[in-house]
Amino acid sequence: MLYGPRPNSRRLLLVLSMAAAAAVVLVASGCGSSQLVSSGIPGGTATTTQVVAGRYLVLGYGCAGCHNRGKVDPTDPLWLAGYTAGTQGQPFTVLGFQTYASNLTVDTTTGIGSYTDLQIYNALKFGLDPAFTASQTITSSTPGQGNYPAQPHYLAPPMPWPSYQHLDDVDLWSIVSYLKHGIKAVSNTVPPSQAPADFWASYYSVANVGPSAIPAYPEGNEVFSP
Repeated sequence: MLYGPRPNSRRLLLVLSMAAAAAVVLVASGCGSSQLVSSGIPGGTATTTQVVAGRYLVLGYGCAGCHNRGKVDPTDPLWLAGYTAGTQGQPFTVLGFQTYASNLTVDTTTGIGSYTDLQIYNALKFGLDPAFTASQTITSSTPGQGNYPAQPHYLAPPMPWPSYQHLDDVDLWSIVSYLKHGIKAVSNTVPPSQAPADFWASYYSVANVGPSAIPAYPEGNEVFSP
Protein backbone atom coordinates (compact mmCIF):
# COMPACT_ATOMS: atom_id res chain seq x y z
CA MET A 1 0.00 0.00 0.00
CA LEU A 2 1.48 3.33 -1.04
CA TYR A 3 -0.82 5.75 0.70
CA GLY A 4 -2.17 4.85 4.12
CA PRO A 5 -4.99 6.44 6.12
CA ARG A 6 -4.50 9.54 8.21
CA PRO A 7 -3.49 8.74 11.81
CA ASN A 8 -6.11 8.88 14.53
CA SER A 9 -6.98 11.63 16.99
CA ARG A 10 -4.48 10.47 19.61
CA ARG A 11 -1.66 11.01 17.16
CA LEU A 12 -3.06 14.47 16.31
CA LEU A 13 -2.94 15.47 19.96
CA LEU A 14 0.66 14.31 20.20
CA VAL A 15 1.65 16.29 17.13
CA LEU A 16 -0.09 19.41 18.43
CA SER A 17 1.82 19.13 21.71
CA MET A 18 5.05 18.73 19.76
CA ALA A 19 4.28 21.80 17.70
CA ALA A 20 3.72 23.81 20.84
CA ALA A 21 7.02 22.62 22.28
CA ALA A 22 8.82 23.50 19.07
CA ALA A 23 7.28 26.98 19.14
CA VAL A 24 8.73 27.55 22.61
CA VAL A 25 12.18 26.60 21.36
CA LEU A 26 11.78 28.95 18.41
CA VAL A 27 10.94 31.91 20.60
CA ALA A 28 13.82 31.18 22.93
CA SER A 29 16.32 30.84 20.10
CA GLY A 30 15.12 33.77 18.04
CA CYS A 31 15.39 31.68 14.86
CA GLY A 32 12.89 31.34 12.05
CA SER A 33 10.87 28.13 12.12
CA SER A 34 12.07 26.78 8.76
CA GLN A 35 15.73 27.21 9.70
CA LEU A 36 15.38 25.54 13.10
CA VAL A 37 13.14 22.65 12.13
CA SER A 38 14.83 21.78 8.83
CA SER A 39 18.24 21.62 10.50
CA GLY A 40 17.45 18.82 12.95
CA ILE A 41 14.99 17.23 15.33
CA PRO A 42 13.10 20.01 17.16
CA GLY A 43 14.72 20.41 20.56
CA GLY A 44 17.93 18.79 19.37
CA THR A 45 17.29 15.36 20.90
CA ALA A 46 14.44 12.97 20.18
CA THR A 47 11.84 12.68 22.93
CA THR A 48 9.40 9.88 23.73
CA THR A 49 6.56 12.15 22.58
CA GLN A 50 8.19 12.62 19.17
CA VAL A 51 8.93 8.91 18.85
CA VAL A 52 5.34 7.93 19.69
CA ALA A 53 3.96 10.50 17.25
CA GLY A 54 6.26 9.11 14.57
CA ARG A 55 5.11 5.60 15.42
CA TYR A 56 1.48 6.53 14.64
CA LEU A 57 2.59 8.02 11.33
CA VAL A 58 4.70 5.01 10.33
CA LEU A 59 1.89 2.61 11.22
CA GLY A 60 -0.82 4.81 9.68
CA TYR A 61 0.91 5.59 6.40
CA GLY A 62 1.47 1.99 5.38
CA CYS A 63 5.26 1.76 5.78
CA ALA A 64 4.88 -1.86 6.90
CA GLY A 65 3.20 -2.71 3.62
CA CYS A 66 6.61 -2.74 1.95
CA HIS A 67 9.19 -2.61 4.74
CA ASN A 68 7.64 -5.29 6.97
CA ARG A 69 6.25 -7.73 4.41
CA GLY A 70 2.74 -6.29 4.70
CA LYS A 71 2.54 -7.06 8.41
CA VAL A 72 1.66 -4.10 10.66
CA ASP A 73 3.09 -5.50 13.87
CA PRO A 74 5.82 -3.76 15.93
CA THR A 75 6.25 -6.98 17.94
CA ASP A 76 7.65 -8.69 14.86
CA PRO A 77 11.36 -9.45 15.46
CA LEU A 78 12.02 -8.27 11.89
CA TRP A 79 10.01 -5.05 12.34
CA LEU A 80 10.80 -2.70 9.43
CA ALA A 81 13.85 -4.74 8.43
CA GLY A 82 12.82 -4.63 4.78
CA TYR A 83 12.80 -7.29 2.11
CA THR A 84 13.53 -10.88 3.04
CA ALA A 85 13.68 -13.86 0.72
CA GLY A 86 10.17 -14.98 -0.13
CA THR A 87 8.47 -11.66 0.61
CA GLN A 88 5.20 -11.77 -1.31
CA GLY A 89 4.99 -9.23 -4.13
CA GLN A 90 8.67 -8.28 -3.96
CA PRO A 91 10.94 -7.32 -5.51
CA PHE A 92 8.95 -4.68 -7.30
CA THR A 93 9.41 -4.27 -11.02
CA VAL A 94 9.34 -0.63 -12.13
CA LEU A 95 10.13 0.27 -15.75
CA GLY A 96 11.89 -3.06 -16.05
CA PHE A 97 14.09 -2.50 -12.97
CA GLN A 98 13.86 -4.57 -9.79
CA THR A 99 13.60 -2.59 -6.54
CA TYR A 100 13.58 -3.78 -2.95
CA ALA A 101 12.15 -2.38 0.29
CA SER A 102 15.08 -1.19 2.42
CA ASN A 103 15.96 -2.13 5.97
CA LEU A 104 14.73 0.86 8.00
CA THR A 105 16.18 -0.24 11.32
CA VAL A 106 19.24 1.36 12.88
CA ASP A 107 21.59 -1.50 12.11
CA THR A 108 24.78 0.29 11.07
CA THR A 109 25.75 -2.25 8.40
CA THR A 110 22.49 -3.29 6.75
CA GLY A 111 20.08 -0.55 7.83
CA ILE A 112 20.00 3.24 8.31
CA GLY A 113 22.12 3.38 11.46
CA SER A 114 25.11 4.98 9.75
CA TYR A 115 23.04 7.88 8.37
CA THR A 116 22.32 11.08 10.27
CA ASP A 117 18.86 12.24 11.28
CA LEU A 118 19.16 14.94 8.63
CA GLN A 119 19.92 12.43 5.88
CA ILE A 120 16.74 10.51 6.75
CA TYR A 121 14.77 13.78 6.80
CA ASN A 122 16.13 14.63 3.34
CA ALA A 123 15.11 11.19 2.11
CA LEU A 124 11.52 11.78 3.23
CA LYS A 125 11.32 15.42 2.18
CA PHE A 126 13.20 15.30 -1.11
CA GLY A 127 13.38 11.59 -1.94
CA LEU A 128 17.19 11.68 -1.85
CA ASP A 129 18.97 8.39 -1.25
CA PRO A 130 21.06 8.92 1.92
CA ALA A 131 23.74 6.58 0.59
CA PHE A 132 24.56 9.18 -2.06
CA THR A 133 23.50 12.43 -0.37
CA ALA A 134 25.56 14.44 2.12
CA SER A 135 24.21 15.32 5.54
CA GLN A 136 23.39 19.00 5.05
CA THR A 137 20.40 21.31 5.19
CA ILE A 138 18.74 21.69 1.78
CA THR A 139 17.05 25.01 1.04
CA SER A 140 16.02 24.48 -2.59
CA SER A 141 14.30 21.87 -4.74
CA THR A 142 16.34 22.84 -7.81
CA PRO A 143 19.33 20.59 -8.58
CA GLY A 144 22.59 22.40 -7.95
CA GLN A 145 21.07 25.10 -5.74
CA GLY A 146 20.73 25.39 -1.96
CA ASN A 147 22.68 22.19 -1.31
CA TYR A 148 20.30 20.20 -3.53
CA PRO A 149 22.56 17.72 -5.36
CA ALA A 150 23.33 18.66 -8.96
CA GLN A 151 22.86 15.01 -9.90
CA PRO A 152 20.39 13.66 -7.36
CA HIS A 153 20.09 9.96 -6.60
CA TYR A 154 16.45 9.36 -5.74
CA LEU A 155 14.95 6.57 -3.68
CA ALA A 156 13.66 3.73 -5.81
CA PRO A 157 9.92 3.48 -6.38
CA PRO A 158 7.44 2.55 -5.12
CA MET A 159 8.68 4.52 -2.09
CA PRO A 160 5.97 7.24 -1.89
CA TRP A 161 8.17 10.19 -0.86
CA PRO A 162 6.31 12.52 -3.30
CA SER A 163 3.38 12.36 -0.87
CA TYR A 164 5.52 12.56 2.28
CA GLN A 165 7.14 15.79 1.09
CA HIS A 166 3.84 17.56 1.72
CA LEU A 167 3.78 16.67 5.41
CA ASP A 168 4.85 19.49 7.71
CA ASP A 169 8.25 19.38 9.37
CA VAL A 170 6.81 18.33 12.73
CA ASP A 171 5.43 15.17 11.12
CA LEU A 172 8.58 14.47 9.14
CA TRP A 173 10.84 14.85 12.17
CA SER A 174 8.47 12.63 14.15
CA ILE A 175 8.98 9.87 11.58
CA VAL A 176 12.74 10.41 11.72
CA SER A 177 12.61 10.25 15.52
CA TYR A 178 10.81 6.92 15.46
CA LEU A 179 13.01 5.31 12.82
CA LYS A 180 16.33 6.54 14.24
CA HIS A 181 15.54 6.60 17.97
CA GLY A 182 12.54 4.35 18.55
CA ILE A 183 13.12 0.85 17.17
CA LYS A 184 15.70 -1.89 17.57
CA ALA A 185 18.43 -2.66 15.07
CA VAL A 186 17.92 -5.74 12.93
CA SER A 187 20.70 -7.18 10.80
CA ASN A 188 19.09 -7.96 7.45
CA THR A 189 20.89 -7.44 4.16
CA VAL A 190 18.56 -6.30 1.40
CA PRO A 191 19.68 -6.71 -2.24
CA PRO A 192 20.53 -3.40 -3.92
CA SER A 193 17.77 -1.92 -6.05
CA GLN A 194 18.35 -1.43 -9.73
CA ALA A 195 17.99 2.04 -11.23
CA PRO A 196 18.03 3.80 -14.60
CA ALA A 197 20.99 5.96 -15.59
CA ASP A 198 19.35 9.12 -14.22
CA PHE A 199 18.58 7.47 -10.84
CA TRP A 200 14.82 7.95 -11.30
CA ALA A 201 14.99 11.70 -11.99
CA SER A 202 12.71 11.48 -15.04
CA TYR A 203 10.38 9.09 -13.20
CA TYR A 204 9.87 11.68 -10.47
CA SER A 205 9.35 14.63 -12.80
CA VAL A 206 6.71 17.24 -11.98
CA ALA A 207 4.66 15.94 -14.90
CA ASN A 208 4.52 12.51 -13.25
CA VAL A 209 4.22 13.26 -9.53
CA GLY A 210 3.10 16.90 -9.33
CA PRO A 211 4.79 20.01 -7.90
CA SER A 212 6.89 19.97 -4.74
CA ALA A 213 4.86 22.92 -3.41
CA ILE A 214 1.10 22.45 -3.49
CA PRO A 215 -0.78 25.69 -4.38
CA ALA A 216 -3.17 27.25 -1.88
CA TYR A 217 -6.72 25.92 -1.74
CA PRO A 218 -8.84 26.05 -3.87
CA GLU A 219 -7.07 25.25 -7.12
CA GLY A 220 -8.06 23.65 -10.41
CA ASN A 221 -10.79 21.09 -9.81
CA GLU A 222 -11.29 22.01 -6.15
CA VAL A 223 -14.34 23.84 -4.86
CA PHE A 224 -15.74 24.44 -1.38
CA SER A 225 -19.36 23.26 -1.06
CA PRO A 226 -20.69 23.67 2.50
